[in-house]
Amino acid sequence: MWVLSVAHQQKLLLVWTKSLQSRVSVLRVGSQVASYHVTPTLLSPEDSSKNPVMKRRRRVQHMPAVSDGWQEQSKSWKNEIPLLHKKTQRRADDSRVSSELRKLCLEDFPAERDRTARQKSTLDSKAENLEIVFGVAPCLLALTQGRRKARKLFVKDGEASHRASVLTVCEEAHRRGVQIHRVSKKDLDKMSSGRVHQGLCLQASPLSYLTENSDSAPKRKDNSVPLWLVLEGIQDPMNLGAILRSAYFLGVDRVASSLHHSCPLTPVVSKASSGIMEVLGVYGYENLEDMLRLKLAQGWQVVGTVGAEAGESQLPVTQCSDYQMTRPTVLLMGGEGEGLSQKLLALCQTLLTIPAGRKLLPGIESLNVSVATGILLHSLLLSRSSTR
Repeated sequence: MWVLSVAHQQKLLLVWTKSLQSRVSVLRVGSQVASYHVTPTLLSPEDSSKNPVMKRRRRVQHMPAVSDGWQEQSKSWKNEIPLLHKKTQRRADDSRVSSELRKLCLEDFPAERDRTARQKSTLDSKAENLEIVFGVAPCLLALTQGRRKARKLFVKDGEASHRASVLTVCEEAHRRGVQIHRVSKKDLDKMSSGRVHQGLCLQASPLSYLTENSDSAPKRKDNSVPLWLVLEGIQDPMNLGAILRSAYFLGVDRVASSLHHSCPLTPVVSKASSGIMEVLGVYGYENLEDMLRLKLAQGWQVVGTVGAEAGESQLPVTQCSDYQMTRPTVLLMGGEGEGLSQKLLALCQTLLTIPAGRKLLPGIESLNVSVATGILLHSLLLSRSSTR
């Protein structure tokens, strides 16, 4: 075993280093180049006790050598980049001009315009507290009576819009400056919550009960005895609408109702009354007892109602056909099922009943409140006419 001197070791180290640098400084693998370098420890002659260590440099991707294939691939890359840019720019342009195109579409296509109007009207209804009146008679009377602020009229598109009754409503709306929109039946069904709209819906302000500071007997032109109808706790809108229709037809001077536990004046009531709710004002009272006491003090007759099979009562019970109305009268009608409250019954001077035409089975001893109201009103007004 032979030993080399330090000078000889340094000379061999330099030779070996140069050879290593020339062979492994650049290593080409396919299209990638991995470069290496010798660490300072390996090149340092002062500390030869340390083992030579080589650190791998971060792999860097370089372009491949120039060739025909690479040139064709490079051209394809250059062609793809502007194409992607064009697609991105096209999407941005579409979003930028979409609002202008939409405006043009609304002008050219009425259906799209009406759909947008319906969406906007829904938001307007919520913001301005508007409601939808539906049906030919309610819409026409709401326009002609002027008690509501009408905003938009929606008409079913198709042959239904050419009916004489529908054209009359449209002409009235046009005369009053109300916007008219043609929509589908599906849209009208949604506006009216699936109820019978007859091809018409009107967006308008709601109606509410009338109020007044003082009550006085109304002055009739024919000097006949006045008759008021007072309702307590009528909750079914169909019943309330039917009662209003009968009261208007028979000539009742005023209809009043309790504000608590009673049905509000909704479009359903208007439709059930065939639009009479738009004509006949209904007065609302916080306290019916105070109003009735005032009527009694003014000399009015307060008449209550009971069923045909009612039990014994401290007040006289008279069949409606036998009663004669000789002075101003208030007829009280109670709600479905419960009838008049004990507080109002205590203010009555007499009670009226409708005689049955046969023996009644249990559970059907009474009439519907709207039917009973019509019969009683007709009987009272008929007796009034016979005493003129």
